[in-house]
Amino acid sequence: MWNNESVSLVMPTYREKDSIKAKIEDFLATGLVDEVIVANNNAEAGTDEEIRKIKSDKIKIIHEHRQGYGYALQAALLGAKGDLVVSIEPDATYIGKDLKRFLILSEDFPVVFGSRVIRKTHNKDWGYWRREVNFIYGTLIHFLFNTNTITDIGCTYKLMRREVIHELAPHWRHGSSLFATELLLLTLAKGHSFIEIPVTFEERVGGSVVIGSRLKLVKLAFEGLWQIFAAWARWLIHGKNLKHV
Repeated sequence: MWNNESVSLVMPTYREKDSIKAKIEDFLATGLVDEVIVANNNAEAGTDEEIRKIKSDKIKIIHEHRQGYGYALQAALLGAKGDLVVSIEPDATYIGKDLKRFLILSEDFPVVFGSRVIRKTHNKDWGYWRREVNFIYGTLIHFLFNTNTITDIGCTYKLMRREVIHELAPHWRHGSSLFATELLLLTLAKGHSFIEIPVTFEERVGGSVVIGSRLKLVKLAFEGLWQIFAAWARWLIHGKNLKHV
């Protein structure tokens, strides 16, 4: 609970069996989370069992069988009942200690985006080019949409008011990892006020199926660039009419 508003923590899970229990416990320990929604996205065997080891009645597991980070997060977002909805990945990269800063800024902004770029990290999974591409693409969006500074388009640590989520939901297109950037682009296109803040970014537990190889990263970079220009073109033509964004 924060200022008499309920807080939901949502997360998709696919290959985080070895980290998800500790990460949920980390956020629950803040005393700020009223419910946890976990979207099991065809996760590895034993994931639900790990979650059920946690002694809390605040946790709800749902199953999203359409494969993809975007589909799973969409299901979790729509299943959340809190006034303020915070999304993370349960791979141990994000920490509960940062949650309070998101909540403080939610008093002035309906959307708060995390950034792994503002604060320097020595995470071995966060290489030079991965960091700089996120920054360059964020700067590109900043210029194209004439908005405030954006340094990281792919950070999945976000806070959104529930009413913003439900306003944007009918216009979601991407079921893949590109959904993280789509939420950002839709927020801009609709004109919602937002702010970006630095987050701690620690090394993940286990490998990533999204960024597991250099070829995957290059492919994702080109897809992300196309996504940005396509959204910009639709925004120029149609403005805030999200049916076309």
